[in-house]
Amino acid sequence: MQRYKIIVAYDGTDYCGWQRQKSVPSVAQKMEDTFLVVFNKKIAFAAASRTDAGVHALGQVAVFRTDLVIDKKKLFFAWNNLLPPDIVIRKLEVAAPDFNIHKAVELKTYCYHFFTSRPLPFVQRYGWYFRYPVDLAKLEKALQVFIGTHDFRSFCTGDERENTVRTIQTISLEYLRRYNVYRITVKGPRFLKYMIRRIVGAALEVASRPNLSIDYLSDVLQEKNPEQTLPKAPAKGLILYKIKYRGE
Repeated sequence: MQRYKIIVAYDGTDYCGWQRQKSVPSVAQKMEDTFLVVFNKKIAFAAASRTDAGVHALGQVAVFRTDLVIDKKKLFFAWNNLLPPDIVIRKLEVAAPDFNIHKAVELKTYCYHFFTSRPLPFVQRYGWYFRYPVDLAKLEKALQVFIGTHDFRSFCTGDERENTVRTIQTISLEYLRRYNVYRITVKGPRFLKYMIRRIVGAALEVASRPNLSIDYLSDVLQEKNPEQTLPKAPAKGLILYKIKYRGE
């Protein structure tokens, strides 16, 4: 039985997320079903991140096992060739015997894209068109509130039973002139479900409303109340950009 590690990119628009669901298409289900069609073998994935419905990925990492005896280059090309256009395996390799897809994560990088003017049709499905004027200097200050180790209970689903303390190492804001889009890049070892989207939505809300202060945002973070009413950014703007493992 051989264990493989893959890096996958996908457009999440038409999927319920990475994780297999009973009645709606997921990225994992599409990849597993395609593997079965090509090689007549069943596989099941363990993935580094369970991206939500509509979220995209450039660097999702997953592992699977198979008793299929085949050259890895042939496996890579045959599998990729039958996958739909919105899923691409970027890399396939034999996983190291001691590789742990969750515990070995050193850093995850997510990017969130938003437009301040109506985007072109070719890029609109990968970013949030935020229709209100944004004070960019205030937005940068708002994002800095979340850097460091905090209890992010105010910025998750509210259903978590686990510890909601997480560490954000860096958050940056940049403008990509080629696409007329702003990119917020967030880096940290682990994130809660909806955490980045709730952070982005809250920061943009504060940066677009003169009556909301940076101190107000800090207070919301400290209150640890998942029922706070600041908006959650839509899924379409979020992309799992890269996962770095210890030793890489």
